[in-house]
Amino acid sequence: MSFFKRLRESISSKAEEVTNKFKEGLSKTRDAFVGKVEDLFSRRKKIDEAFYEELEEILIGADVGINTVLKLIDELRVEVRKRKIEDPKELRPILTEKLVELLSGGEETERLKTAPDGLTIYLVVGVNGVGKTTTIGKLAHRLKQDGKSVLLAAGDTFRAAAIEQLEVWGQRAGVDVIRQGQGSDPAAVIFDAVHAAKQRNVDVLICDTAGRLQNKVNLMEELNKIFRVIRREVPEAPHEVLLVLDATTGQNALQQAKLFGEKTGVTGLVLTKLDGTAKGGIVIAIRQEMELPVKMVGLGEKIDDLQPFDSEQFVNALFLGLGGAAEEAE
Repeated sequence: MSFFKRLRESISSKAEEVTNKFKEGLSKTRDAFVGKVEDLFSRRKKIDEAFYEELEEILIGADVGINTVLKLIDELRVEVRKRKIEDPKELRPILTEKLVELLSGGEETERLKTAPDGLTIYLVVGVNGVGKTTTIGKLAHRLKQDGKSVLLAAGDTFRAAAIEQLEVWGQRAGVDVIRQGQGSDPAAVIFDAVHAAKQRNVDVLICDTAGRLQNKVNLMEELNKIFRVIRREVPEAPHEVLLVLDATTGQNALQQAKLFGEKTGVTGLVLTKLDGTAKGGIVIAIRQEMELPVKMVGLGEKIDDLQPFDSEQFVNALFLGLGGAAEEAE
């Protein structure tokens, strides 16, 4: 077998593995959402107000978000009038196309940014309990698998458990953690980590931060201080400010995105626990209302279950049963 044939087969095998991860990880949402939509399109014989109202309820139930749902329903009404559609089944591929459009941000916006040369720095933010430290560990593992050298910074000095948890994940991923004691100045930890990363010629530094929201003013001031320290040492950094959100919290995740997005210069989102919710439509709601790209998604508990977000893969996995654009995209 030639080298290029083996390479093609390897790439094809990895692509299929990623597709399967998305399909498995989104099974709860797909079963709840697609089942109801299929039932609606087959049960209803005409497109009337009752049809639109039921479709609206299904979409809101999947946490697509009220504003996004109202916009989507209005667009469907326009298409129905323009194309003179009467049979609900003819609307299925159009619904899928519209969902694809709502999610699409372009491949460039979905991909994690990296420094053109030298050190890449990612600052990771989010409230406690969303899977922030776990995400950092899984991201470190993924970057190492891609041949990058990685260093972690334990910038959440508010909780001793956060530092210990990050060290456990550092061991699992096979990367070092720069830390100080509980109660230390987080900016000082990040400063040390940046200098260590430079001295060791590390490719990527991932910085953890405190996740408390009890005192929002102090938290935001702390994050701004960390930001200034990073920017002073590496002028173009941080290259990404990643907000980690728990998909199972639905609309609460959207509220967190709004809070952090306004105050911390978030550049991208990581959605964890998508495999544990039937409301994966929150991805669409956040994408629309925040205009922030989803960079990574958590599709399981294993160390390799953090995957780069791909809107086409997401649509294929989630809306496959609806026909139309998603099937054509395969």
